[in-house]
Amino acid sequence: MTIDDRANGSRQYNTGGGKLSPLSGSLSIAAAWIWAPAFFVSSERGYLYGWQGLAWFIVPNVLCLLLFAPFADKVRRIFPAGVTLSGFMEIRYKSRAVGNVYRFQLGALAMFSTGVQLLAGGKVLSAVTGVPFWLMTFILSLIAFSYSQRAGIVSSVKTNALQMLLMLLVAVLAVALTFTLEGTETARDGLAGVSNFVGWELALAFGIPNAIGLISGPFGDQSFWQRAFSIKRKSVFKSFVFGAMLFAVVPLSMGIIGIVAGGIGFAANDPSFVNLEFINGYFPPWFMALFLVMILSGLLSSVDSNLCSVSSLASDFRGDLKTAKFSMLALLACGILIANIPGITVTGLFLFYGTLRASTLFVTLLTLSGKRLAARGVFYGVVLSVLVGLPVFAFGSVADIPEMKVAGSVLSVGISGAFALIYTGRMKKNEDYQSKH
Repeated sequence: MTIDDRANGSRQYNTGGGKLSPLSGSLSIAAAWIWAPAFFVSSERGYLYGWQGLAWFIVPNVLCLLLFAPFADKVRRIFPAGVTLSGFMEIRYKSRAVGNVYRFQLGALAMFSTGVQLLAGGKVLSAVTGVPFWLMTFILSLIAFSYSQRAGIVSSVKTNALQMLLMLLVAVLAVALTFTLEGTETARDGLAGVSNFVGWELALAFGIPNAIGLISGPFGDQSFWQRAFSIKRKSVFKSFVFGAMLFAVVPLSMGIIGIVAGGIGFAANDPSFVNLEFINGYFPPWFMALFLVMILSGLLSSVDSNLCSVSSLASDFRGDLKTAKFSMLALLACGILIANIPGITVTGLFLFYGTLRASTLFVTLLTLSGKRLAARGVFYGVVLSVLVGLPVFAFGSVADIPEMKVAGSVLSVGISGAFALIYTGRMKKNEDYQSKH
């Protein structure tokens, strides 16, 4: 086997040769974006904060995919044989350092995202089955790896399409059953939520950091760039738009359950899993089984997308399939460790890595918009964004200071682009000065 054969095999494994259908691509995009927060944070926000909390979660969740669509289409047109965003940035700036800092951000995002899926799925399934939590996280990892490693992105997309169809069916059925319950005419009372947070307080504590993290989401997630390189080139834009619409059905249905639960006075033991508790208490037993299958489908769709994502990042270094599969196993090991950190929560981890992925947003947008930046400016801008923005956000979270959480999110987005622009401007001035003298 020649080097070219291995490269072609790797690209087929990681992009399907760029020939995936728009329908399966759209379903896969929606499924990949349905992670633990789509099931549980949406319901929790609706229960605690009513329509405002649900709106702060759903609107940026859908908007981010719509905003991403034209950029996904553009990167595919200018880099048609691409596999990763990090590879594109490395070639664009002719800098291995730029490529590596992107690989760090994209790889870390995949790691934390995998951790939060295993955390949520492990908790729910452990509570229902009695299997120890740590063992359940291992079982979920093994299931995702078993089919993802077979044919890479093609396996992931085909499985995601079936998972998404199942999730849509169960989500619609869940809303229908919710509104047949006795007493749901009082559900309008749940529109205000059961918490005392309102308006600006909610925006600072959750809304703004959440919106920044979500809008940055696909831009800082290799899973979506990988799908941009995998779907048929002429169908990339419409696939992401349709995927955004399909995605919205699931968190909206979960949020409605949370609002109804609050409206009829349901007292959740753990608001993070209010939909699970509510369904267990009010719905027929057969639906709980369907609901658990839905959750399993959604969480595994994100885990297998992360596995394919890290496999594609590994191809930036070595294009053989052995390395690709080893990177998948390494990701799962890290995800299991993160999920088993004592005291960690789904919402807290979700907001944390949402801030991490914001670190590359600004420079990515500038680059795809045609702005030529200095490679060193891009590298140090992203590094500073991570070193400054994340600690500020983390401290604000631990100390429960909403203003600091917002500041951390804003710094993560702004520093990278601002530094890259300032550094590039100074380099240009120096070059102009030298040319004149």
